[in-house]
Amino acid sequence: MEPIQDKRALVTGGNRGIGFAIAQGLLAKGYEVIITSRSLDNAKQAAQKLQGKVIPIELDVADDRSINEAVKTLHQRSDRLDVLINNAGVYPDEDVNILTIDRELLDSTMNANTFGPIRMVQAFLPLLEKSPNARVINVSSGYGALSDLSADVPSYCLSKLALNGATIMLAQALHSKGIVVNSICPGWVKTDMGGSSAPRSPEQGADTAIWLATDAPRNISGKFLRDRKIISF
Repeated sequence: MEPIQDKRALVTGGNRGIGFAIAQGLLAKGYEVIITSRSLDNAKQAAQKLQGKVIPIELDVADDRSINEAVKTLHQRSDRLDVLINNAGVYPDEDVNILTIDRELLDSTMNANTFGPIRMVQAFLPLLEKSPNARVINVSSGYGALSDLSADVPSYCLSKLALNGATIMLAQALHSKGIVVNSICPGWVKTDMGGSSAPRSPEQGADTAIWLATDAPRNISGKFLRDRKIISF
C-alpha cells in the first residue's frame, strides 16, 4: 500500500468555512491538500494559515475556462488526485421565493452548486483515475433532501437537490473505475453562509467529509450522509 503522506486531496472553496476545516482535517491525517478559491490571493492567505503541505490554486467552479486552467496547473504539480471535495457553492436566496425568483438567479445558482461539481469531476477524472483509492465528496445540504425543500429558499434547495441526483449518477458512472462518490449534509454550520446563530462549528460540519475522504468503507457510494450516517435523499 502507498504511504498516506503521498495522498492528495483537492477542496474547492477551501479558503474559509467548512472547506477550510476540511483542509485542516486532511492535513492532520497527512494529506497534501490543494485548496481553491475564486481569488488566488485568498487561497494563498488560507494556505499560509494552514501551515502544511498546501497548494493554493485559483478556481471558479462556475467557469469552465477557470476549471481547465486549474487542471493544467495541477498537472504540473501532481501526477494524480486521490480525493476531490466539491465544497464551493453559493446561497443567494434573499427576499425571493419560488413564486418570485427569476430565471437568472436560478441559472447562476445551479451553475455554481450543481453544474460546477459535475464539471469538476469530468475535468479532474484523468487525475482521479490514477489513484488506487479515489473518492469524490459533494457538499450538499439538508435543503437538498426531498423532505426538507423550502419554497423560501428556491434556487439553493433546487441546486442541492440536483447535486444529490448528480451524486447518484456519478457513482453509477464511476463504479467500474473504482471511484466512490457521495454527498453530505454538514448541518447548520457557523460560517459566512450559515450565520452566527448556527449551532455547529466548521469542524463539526467538516467531520463527515473528512471521514468519507479517508476512512469510510468503500462500499458506501452513491449515498447521502450526515454525521457519518446514511440519510434519505
